Amino acid sequence: MEVLHIYHTNDLHSHFEHWPRIHQLVTQRRKWHEQEGDEYLLFDIGDHMDRWHPLADATRGRGIVELLNNASYDAVTFGNNEGITQSYEDLDSMYESRQFPVLAANLYREDGTRPEWLQPYKIFTTKAGTKIGAIGLTVNFNHIYNLLGWKVTDPLEELEACLKELKGKTDIIVLLSHLGIHDDERIGTMFPEVDVVLGGHTHHILHEGKLVQNSLLAAAGKYGQFTGHVIVEIDEETKKVLAKKASLYDMNEWKPVENENEMIENLYAKGKGLLEVPVVDLPHPLIAKNFEESPLASLLCKTLKDWCSADCAFLNSGLLLRGLDKGRVTEYDLLSICPHPINPCTVKLTGAELKEVLLQTRDEKWPHLQIKGLGFRGTVMGNFVYEGIEFKRVKEHTKEILIENKPIHPKKIYTVAIPDMFTFGRFFPEIFRSQTKNYFVPEFLRDLLREKLKELYK
Repeated sequence: MEVLHIYHTNDLHSHFEHWPRIHQLVTQRRKWHEQEGDEYLLFDIGDHMDRWHPLADATRGRGIVELLNNASYDAVTFGNNEGITQSYEDLDSMYESRQFPVLAANLYREDGTRPEWLQPYKIFTTKAGTKIGAIGLTVNFNHIYNLLGWKVTDPLEELEACLKELKGKTDIIVLLSHLGIHDDERIGTMFPEVDVVLGGHTHHILHEGKLVQNSLLAAAGKYGQFTGHVIVEIDEETKKVLAKKASLYDMNEWKPVENENEMIENLYAKGKGLLEVPVVDLPHPLIAKNFEESPLASLLCKTLKDWCSADCAFLNSGLLLRGLDKGRVTEYDLLSICPHPINPCTVKLTGAELKEVLLQTRDEKWPHLQIKGLGFRGTVMGNFVYEGIEFKRVKEHTKEILIENKPIHPKKIYTVAIPDMFTFGRFFPEIFRSQTKNYFVPEFLRDLLREKLKELYK
C-alpha cells in the first residue's frame, strides 16, 4: 500500500497570525513523511494575498509568492483577491519568482492564449510510479476579469476538458478549486473521476471532509485558522484508491513557534516600510467619523461623483476607518484608513428606483450594521454620506429629494456613483437588479482619494 499525504491551505487573506505555525507544520511534516517513505504534496487554494496587508499591497503579491516559495508549496491556484484586485500588469508579473506551478485551467489572455506563468494542470509522479493529476480552477468573475483585460471561462467546462486530456495518463485526480462549496458539491456529483476536491472561496470548514459520491471534499476555512490534511491510501500494483480521509489542524491550538510574534510583526513592518512614500503634506487634519459629520467621507463622496461623471453619489462613512492628521500623508496612511479592495461603480436607476434606494439609506438600521465580505475590510457601515443629493423638508413629516438641486423625476434615468460592494450584496434590491452597472478597475476608492488630495494640497 502506498500512502499519499496532501496538505492544503486556502483563503489566508494575508492574515499571517498563524503563518509561522503553518510554515512549521507543513515543512516538518514533509520531512517526517519523506523519512517514512510516504508521499507528500502541499497546495494552496487561493486568496492567500489580500491587499489590506501592507506587504501584499506594497509588493502586489510578490511578497506572498516569496512566503509560498519558502514553505515549498508544490502547486497553487489563485483566487479573486489575486486575480481582480490588481491591474493586469500586476497579476501578470506577480508569479515571476515562483518556485511552483500556478494552476488555473479557466484563465486566458484576451487572445485566448495562456500566460507563460500559468498551466491548467500538473502531473506529479510518486516513487512507486503513481501519477497524480492536479487541476486548478478559479472563480468565474468574468465581467471584472474582462474589464481588466483577462478572459475567464466556465470552470466546469474547463474541468471536463482537462479530465478528457488526463484520461489514461493519471491514477488520481486532485482538484484545486477556488470556486466555493456549492460548485465543489456539483463537481462531486458530475465528475466521479475527481478523487479529492480541495476547496476555498466560500470559507467553508470541513473538519472531516465531505464525501459527495466518489469525491472527497476538503476545506480549511479562512485566515489560516486551520491547515488541511488529506490521506489517500493506494494499492501499489493496481493504483486504485483504497481509502481517503480528511482532517483539519486547529492552528489556534497549535504550539507557538519560537519568535512567532516577531515574525508576524516583521512581515507587517516590511510592507509598511515599502509604503512610507509621501503623498501630500496636509495643512490641517481631515476628520472621519462613523456616526457624526465626516468631512473626509464627504470629500471622498464628492471625488467619487466627479471621477465617475455621475449625477449623484452616496457611500457609507464606515469605509474610512479613521481620519488623516495634519502633516505628511503616506501611501501607508491611505491604506490604513481605506484598506478595502473596493472599486468605484456607477449604476443607472430611474428616479423612482433612486428615490426608493435613498429612502432605504435613511433607515436607522444602517450605521451600526456590521458588514463582512464583499470587499469590505472595516467593521460597521456608518452613516451614509451624499453628493448631489439633498433631502429637503417640505412638511412636518414629508421630505422632498433633490438631485443636483432639482426635484427627483420618477421617469428620468440617473447615473449614480457608489462603492461596488452595493452591487454585490443585497443591500438595495433596485441596485442589485439593475442591468446597467459600470465597474471602474483597477482603481480602488483610496486611489481616488489619493489623486484628490494631491490635487488639493500640491
